[in-house]
Amino acid sequence: MKKTILLISLTILTLTTAKSQEKIQFGVKAGFNFTNITSDFLIEKEYKTGFHIGVLAEIPFGAKFSLQPEILYSTQGVKGNEILLTVHFPGGPAYPPFSAEYKLDYIQVPILAKFYLFKNFSLDIGPSFNFLVNIEETRGSVSISDFGNNFEFGGILGISYKLKSDLFGSIRYTKGFTDVFDRDYFTENVKNYGFLIGIGYLF
Repeated sequence: MKKTILLISLTILTLTTAKSQEKIQFGVKAGFNFTNITSDFLIEKEYKTGFHIGVLAEIPFGAKFSLQPEILYSTQGVKGNEILLTVHFPGGPAYPPFSAEYKLDYIQVPILAKFYLFKNFSLDIGPSFNFLVNIEETRGSVSISDFGNNFEFGGILGISYKLKSDLFGSIRYTKGFTDVFDRDYFTENVKNYGFLIGIGYLF
């Protein structure tokens, strides 16, 4: 994980240095998350509301294209009724579904390509390198932790609009390409997905 962070940091530093003659803008952003996970063991799932907050830089490569690296703290997860596939005894009835909530907190490092289709309006797409900082499953009064993968590779597709030269809004769809949970704990492939709505300010 440390090598990945170092590689991302060096890439951003190299690109920033190479484009130092352009007007690089730094900024802050925050917003709401509406997230879920792919699963067969959860029924009647509900999107979980969370938030994201962080910093960014926009590195222009001409008038129509920019690179936007970010560092975000993001809270994600899902609520639903969980089905246990085990039974009390061979041939016996299965356990009834029970209410469960999953909380997933990440440090995310998206590196987005911004294509300006119109003035101040851009299509944003790129990979996101996500590092798990906290995971918890709550079943009633019982909480379980330490069953998540420390790293997630994902992707982002979204749009942004600059209301002024310094204020912007964005809407994104995010999708994880690697498993959320440790396969020693969950045998099922489980991946994050969701929508992010945010605003930001460029200095």
